[in-house]
Amino acid sequence: MSVPRAVLFGCAGPDLAPDERAFFRDADPLGFILFARNVDTPERTRRLSEALREAVGRADAPVLIDQEGGRVARLRPPHWRKAPPGRVLGDLYARDPAAGLEATRLNSRLLAADCLSVGVDVDCLPVLDIAFPETHAVIGDRAYADRPEPVAALGRAAAEGLLAEGVMPVIKHIPGHGRATVDSHEALPRVTAARAELERTDFLPFQLLSDLPWAMTGHLLFDAVDPDAAITVSPKGVREVIRGHIGFDGLLLSDDLSMQALGGSLGDRAEKALAAGCDIALHCNGRAAEMAEIAGRTGPMTAAAWRRFRDGRAALSRARAPAGPQGLAEARRRLASLLPEWG
Repeated sequence: MSVPRAVLFGCAGPDLAPDERAFFRDADPLGFILFARNVDTPERTRRLSEALREAVGRADAPVLIDQEGGRVARLRPPHWRKAPPGRVLGDLYARDPAAGLEATRLNSRLLAADCLSVGVDVDCLPVLDIAFPETHAVIGDRAYADRPEPVAALGRAAAEGLLAEGVMPVIKHIPGHGRATVDSHEALPRVTAARAELERTDFLPFQLLSDLPWAMTGHLLFDAVDPDAAITVSPKGVREVIRGHIGFDGLLLSDDLSMQALGGSLGDRAEKALAAGCDIALHCNGRAAEMAEIAGRTGPMTAAAWRRFRDGRAALSRARAPAGPQGLAEARRRLASLLPEWG
């Protein structure tokens, strides 16, 4: 079997167009990501996931989604449950830690079931960013809490719930997006905190969950790490902080390369992210010309990246213990008793 290209792509709409199918067949990306523009009915969305996998000829090609709950949810009512944002779970944890952890695990099982209903097997959750007073609203109530320890505990519970139902979690935005005061979709955030302070706070949740299989970078520049490059495209940042201090040896995805935090062409961004040590370049908007440019500047996954991908699949298989329809119904009832406004 040939090794796929070290990229993940989006597509333009709720159905796969013939030219997209041909492009994906030839480009052979590792997998795909769905956004709201791709989501219609459960049946139509599931057909899209199947068509994407058929295009690359791999039934196990990962299909990702951002299904956090709250503002960041691609699967929404009336077809899918309205799930709480991370801060609601964090507030419950602050009142009753055991209840907060239970609710987080149950919620993630239900999120996983929604993902699987449309053929999605990777959920970009949990968010391990800390809520600081200056945290930009792009994170806002997506953050569980304002201290690293509860963030790590709730992130672990969220990941466990996803893994149990057979969905891969992605910890994000490594090594921490909480101190950003601008939206990295629009500009590059610059963080001036000292390295020791970052290690005590921002980096700690990721260090505590460094055994998880997948992570996504944040597009931030840390003066104390590399004053010249955002972490995503910083060899020093990936080597010394993500792989070194944090100790993460799983599959490392860039955040979306089409975000405006990174300069240069899309091809430049992809090439630099992979050269810095990201395993996979992520491009989300489904624009054909941009994807073609990225495909022209990237190659197959490295041996280390492919090993990390396979190791992640094995870890998911070991953790999988699905609740089944009856168990999921009970999970929903129990979650409603813990968070009545979200039942």
